[in-house]
Parts: sequence; C-alpha cells; structure tokens
Amino acid sequence: MFIDSHCHLSFPELHEQLPQILQAMGAAQVEAALCICTTMEEFPTVHAIAQAHPQLWASVGVHPDNEEVHEPTIDELVSAAASDKVLAIGETGLDYYRLNGRTLEQMEWQRERFRTHIRAARQVAKPLVIHTRSSAADTLKLLVEEGGEQAGGVFHCFTEDLAVAQAAVEMGFYISFSGILTFKNAQSIRDVATALPLERILIETDSPYLAPVPYRGKTNSPAYVPHVAACLAELRGLPVDEIAAQTTANTRRLFGMP
Repeated sequence: MFIDSHCHLSFPELHEQLPQILQAMGAAQVEAALCICTTMEEFPTVHAIAQAHPQLWASVGVHPDNEEVHEPTIDELVSAAASDKVLAIGETGLDYYRLNGRTLEQMEWQRERFRTHIRAARQVAKPLVIHTRSSAADTLKLLVEEGGEQAGGVFHCFTEDLAVAQAAVEMGFYISFSGILTFKNAQSIRDVATALPLERILIETDSPYLAPVPYRGKTNSPAYVPHVAACLAELRGLPVDEIAAQTTANTRRLFGMP
C-alpha cells in the first residue's frame, strides 16, 4: 500500500472528480493522501474534504507564492491545526523564483510568513510541509533561527542538491520526491534520491501538477504515486513493495497518521 504525502484535492480540476479519484486510489493501492492547504481562504474546503473521507487528511497554511490573501497569525494557524484530521502546518516556506523585479530584501514578507508558520508548528507540535524554490539557503537559515527542528517536517517536491537534502536530514527533516523523479532531465534529483537514507524519504504527487511518466503533461492524481515509488525502487535496486512499506511507514511516523 502507498500513501500520497502531498496533493491538492481542493483544486477545481481534482475536486470536481473526487469520487473517480478516490476509486482510482483504491484500485492503485493508495491507502491515504494528505490534502495540502495553500491559503486560509481554502482551508475550509481542504478540511471538509478530509473530514468526509476516512483515507484523506489535511494541512493548514499559506503557500509562499500566494499574495493578496489573508495573512494568518500564529493563533489562527494554531486554532486551525487543532481541528480534527489536520496533521501538519503548510505548505509554507520560501520561493524566490518569481521575484517580478523585486530584490531579495523586498521578500521579507515571505520570510515573516514562514517564521509565523514555524512558530505555530512548534506550538502545536505538528510537522511543517516546506516548499523551497531558489531559496534553499534562506529556508535552512530560518529553520535554524526559529528552532524548526523542534517541529520537524518534510521538504516536499524536492528539487535541490544533495547538500541541501543532507542539511535538512541532519536537522531531522524528511525529503519527499514527486513525479519529477521520473523525468528524463531530472538525473540530479535521482542522484539525491539514491543517496539519502530510505527511512527519511516520502513520496508524493503534488497533484494536479507534475504527473509522472507515463502520464507526464496530463492532470496528476494521487493514484499515480506508485509510479514515483517504482522509479525509486529501480534507482535503489529494491522491490517496489519494500519502497511502498518504508515510505508508508515514514509518512505515518512523521504525520502521526493512525
């Protein structure tokens, strides 16, 4: 059995097909999925989806890329995180990929948002779901400054180098690989996935995005996470069943899934 540790079932292209997606998950032996929140405005929908289905769980947080949305306080995140079936804070982190003419100094609002999420995660003792793009040094720096290792968490959809992954693992974080692992131009990420301790690896889809080969370019779904597992198994010379068992155990351990 597999677990998709990161998907967006509240997004319209998946929410409208939820019965079919759940059926496909069952057929693909995907026993659970964590539905990730990206704005506070979205949280009621994410939470309702998780509450309505025993195999689905939720997070609460504001994606670093989202602007002109409600900026949560620590208390708001703590309150939402106490809700039934909410397992994590995020996704949160830093993203300097689209500066739109701004300097890094002008991205302080993003860093303050990340600090708020880290502090909330520490307060509720729930893990962080971390997004980092073109910002790995600052992401690690803020985690150190704010004691993020006390909450723990996962660097999701990992696309950084081995040094960043090792630094995260040394702090107690997990590394999650998406369908990018199956892409032809992703050898550097495959190298990271081969080098890390298996007990620190999760798998995900980040659906509806980044569908793995052979579905690349199509709408992604949690039912496709076994393809990520199959690629990881091939890289590490292990049976897919062993990858499934280890990544499922890792996900349950990190998020406290029953």
